[in-house]
Amino acid sequence: MKFYIASSFANKEAVVFVSEELKKRGFSHTYDWTLNDRVSSIEQLTAIGELERQAVQDADIVLVLLPAGKGSHVEMGIALGHGKKVYLFSPTDEVNAFETTSTFYHLPEVQIVIGTLQDLIELVEKVEISLKG
Repeated sequence: MKFYIASSFANKEAVVFVSEELKKRGFSHTYDWTLNDRVSSIEQLTAIGELERQAVQDADIVLVLLPAGKGSHVEMGIALGHGKKVYLFSPTDEVNAFETTSTFYHLPEVQIVIGTLQDLIELVEKVEISLKG
């Protein structure tokens, strides 16, 4: 099972943690953007954007860790447009706050996970392993 994680640089440690835990469980990460330094040119942005787009397309599932920036939401849109299952993680119930939520958070392909990163990892493992076997 291949995964991609979308989030902001502010969540870099959480992204690395989730990635490492999923890999320990036999999942494969399609692209680890946390290994990139901050970019300083449009050319670098373009190259990374192409890698990230391909990684989303190659993934079986996409995890979005909130809070996330505009790039993460674009990646979520690419995933939904390609019929991917999306796990939307938030440590708080903010995703259900009517004033600030997004219509796309509540599509049937999106599994909202509220809690801890460990809750997210365990749910992904449970759901995806049960779907495989």
